[in-house]
Amino acid sequence: MTEAVEYDVVVLGGGPAGENIVDRTRAAGLSTALVESELVGGECSYWACVPSKALLRPALARSEARRVPGLAGAVQGPLDTEAVFAHRDYWTGDWKDAGQLDWLDSIGAHLYRGHGRLYGVRKVAVTSPEGEHHILAARHAVVVATGTRAVVPDLPGIAGARPWTSREATSARRVPGRLLIVGGSVVAAEMATAWQALGSRVTVLVRGSGLLPRMEPFAGELVAEALTEAGAVVRTGVAVEAVVRDGPAGPVTVVLEGGETLEGDELLMATGRAPRTEDIGLETVGLTPGDWIGVDEGCRVPGHDWLYAVGDVNHRALLTHQGKYQARIAGAAIAARAAGSPALDEGRWGVHAATADTEALPQAVFTDPEAAAVGLTLAEAERAGHRVRAVDYDLGKVSGAGLYADGYRGRARIVVDLDREVLLGATFVGPGAAELVHAATVAVVGEVPIGRLWHAVPSFPTISEVWLRLLEAYRG
Repeated sequence: MTEAVEYDVVVLGGGPAGENIVDRTRAAGLSTALVESELVGGECSYWACVPSKALLRPALARSEARRVPGLAGAVQGPLDTEAVFAHRDYWTGDWKDAGQLDWLDSIGAHLYRGHGRLYGVRKVAVTSPEGEHHILAARHAVVVATGTRAVVPDLPGIAGARPWTSREATSARRVPGRLLIVGGSVVAAEMATAWQALGSRVTVLVRGSGLLPRMEPFAGELVAEALTEAGAVVRTGVAVEAVVRDGPAGPVTVVLEGGETLEGDELLMATGRAPRTEDIGLETVGLTPGDWIGVDEGCRVPGHDWLYAVGDVNHRALLTHQGKYQARIAGAAIAARAAGSPALDEGRWGVHAATADTEALPQAVFTDPEAAAVGLTLAEAERAGHRVRAVDYDLGKVSGAGLYADGYRGRARIVVDLDREVLLGATFVGPGAAELVHAATVAVVGEVPIGRLWHAVPSFPTISEVWLRLLEAYRG
């Protein structure tokens, strides 16, 4: 090992959360080193959010256009798959991170390419692809932002079947004739939408009762209904017991409980995520390799005043935008402590507390129809002991929705805390519904009283007029 190189902050992992830590600490004048073993930009930029939305956007645009009078007849043909793939490749930079490297250079951050491991207190050891070794020492903080990897269950035959995970599903260069998808998560629902639109015959196998289990039940029901109408098959309450692949390039067969078999050309396992912590040296600081890294509201690891964990790896909220939010919170805390601030604002909604992770978590799912939500579902609010009322409204009855597309189908729900008369959560399902969720996020975060929301007049004729209808229904 070479002599340690000192920085104020060392960041382990260059995905969106790691990049935002670098941005915030450099903006505060702290010297910062970033360690990344793959591409700077991480999972979201190359194998998740960005490529998946590039695949989905043509599918959603065509679906909506087919419901617009005067336009429907012009968009009845298949998607141009090569153009769709080229658009995706453009947005991933053809899986090269030159643009991200230019940005790092512009802010004066130092990149170390290679595998990084904690090396005791305030130190990180880096092994480069060429076998070079470096020791980085942090004066103020080490931040773990290594993210997650896809979990593939250990089923008989799974290794030889070479299943897709989210990485293959977003980067594939040919359309499989038949695609089997195991899981009911966001990845399963979005990739079913994308590949069905691109020409695959899709079958989704869900162990639970429906798609999108972390949202209101009607969200998954409406998405499953639309997938079925598009030609996909969605089966719930089924479990896969084994997988068989016929040769290197042959079809893949899944064996369900009870012995039923289904055959496809590719198999996507959308069955969860696990933290990338199995080989980052956690044992050198008294933590357990392979575990999620627990943190406080400021994303600092308890018992380690120099160690932080942001993004998926801390299991607070496995969403890119929340990882970036946590990074901004932790970056501000690191900068304040480095400057000798005697006290941090770590209370609820404080400058140095990631309160939104638990109280106002927003999410948008780019299926057809889109599903978006923030805060608590009705069931979550009731389990938490709140006295609540859910108010629902048919989105298709809003004038703006009818003008948006013929036969518009959707649903909206707000969950109201009856004791304080503020929103605890909101869910919207329908074409274009993802753009409705930020207004709800502002209402939940701001704890805006229902009486004041009554004065937030939505423009006519927009789909946002559903807010007026929901408040009218609440008032009776």
